[in-house]
Amino acid sequence: MASKRTAPQVSSTERPSTEAQPTKGTWTAAQKLAIIAEYESYPRGDPHRGELLRRVGAYTSHISKWRDQRDRGTLTGQQQPTAGRPALPRDPQQEELARLRAENARLQAELDKAQFVIAIQKKVATLLGETAAIPSEHDR
Repeated sequence: MASKRTAPQVSSTERPSTEAQPTKGTWTAAQKLAIIAEYESYPRGDPHRGELLRRVGAYTSHISKWRDQRDRGTLTGQQQPTAGRPALPRDPQQEELARLRAENARLQAELDKAQFVIAIQKKVATLLGETAAIPSEHDR
């Protein structure tokens, strides 16, 4: 006869706890320093190093990176310095002045283009022998 296989019954006391499971990638600066200290307390090649990494959910590359950060002084719990120049304080008057200068340059370019078109139209009208009724300064 064929035997039936059933899943083994696990009592509530035998079930693994989920609270001891590490959350990968979420270490504070203090935790990183503690992990480095414990990791470095074991001699090179000691199996306890691997056990520690498995327990906290880290890799040797994390240890290397954290050591570099510690040696540079950036692993202090402070926010990492941002790259680039620090932002200068904003002056609303200077921003308005820059905006107005840009607008003035745009309008001046538009005026130059319109004057060029008018000059071309005058030349075309003269070549064709037709004088357009151009308003004089007094009519404006």
